[in-house]
Amino acid sequence: MKNIFLTIAPLLFISSCSNKIMQSGTSYKETKIDLSTHNLTAYSIIHNTKYLMVFESGLGDNHTIWDKKSVAIKISSKSDVLLYDRAGYGKSKKGTAPRNIAKLSEELDSTINKFSNGRKVILVGHSLGGFIIRDYAIKNPAKIAGLLFIDPSHENFNRPSQTQENLITFLVGLKSVGSKMEAKQLIEDAQYMATLENLPNVPVIVLTSMKQDDTNINADKAYNKTRQDWYNAHELLNNGVTDFTHIQTTNSSHYIMNDEPNLIIESLNLLLSKLP
Repeated sequence: MKNIFLTIAPLLFISSCSNKIMQSGTSYKETKIDLSTHNLTAYSIIHNTKYLMVFESGLGDNHTIWDKKSVAIKISSKSDVLLYDRAGYGKSKKGTAPRNIAKLSEELDSTINKFSNGRKVILVGHSLGGFIIRDYAIKNPAKIAGLLFIDPSHENFNRPSQTQENLITFLVGLKSVGSKMEAKQLIEDAQYMATLENLPNVPVIVLTSMKQDDTNINADKAYNKTRQDWYNAHELLNNGVTDFTHIQTTNSSHYIMNDEPNLIIESLNLLLSKLP
């Protein structure tokens, strides 16, 4: 089992999640969001700034991934922040199948509507979360102020075989029912994302990991791609966007927010500086 995990782990980009972090007396308010079939749990710091910053985690990660290095807490001094657990993660209840990108985007909308109070949002998405915020932004352009993609999944790179999807589903199923249900849709998700139009014309920043470490090298081998292919896929997010910043880093692996939290903070501050 250990050898199987080492082979497939680069396809997952999963890390363990820490407990909720509190720093300098700042803490999150926990809120239940009632949907028609289940409820989600959100964590927010709200002091009525102009924009609401919403963080979307990758496959297998709940909301705490954003504060393993206190990223969300630190930026909360500049913007209201909202974290949440998708269905089947953390305290959020199991959702209805299929847990595909369209469904996850729809539930993101319900979460945002609970807190935005008519404000535009800044969306931050890591890995599979990049798929989710991209779909949401395309469907809801009037609600978007800016976008930060952190080593996001892309259909030109992330195209698992059925065998790979089955292994991913089994392995992430050991973490949570939500991640297992999402993993079952990875092939269909890539096909779906390929049908989407361009992002709305708002400021967009993309961070791409180019580090030649075991995780990235093995991921390239698994998908029969290269780091340049990964960068080129992310570069396609530029289509139709006039204010596009693409930053590559050789100092971080896939979890840039853990390896270089200051780069995330700097990118969020840059994004905020671009907004009216």
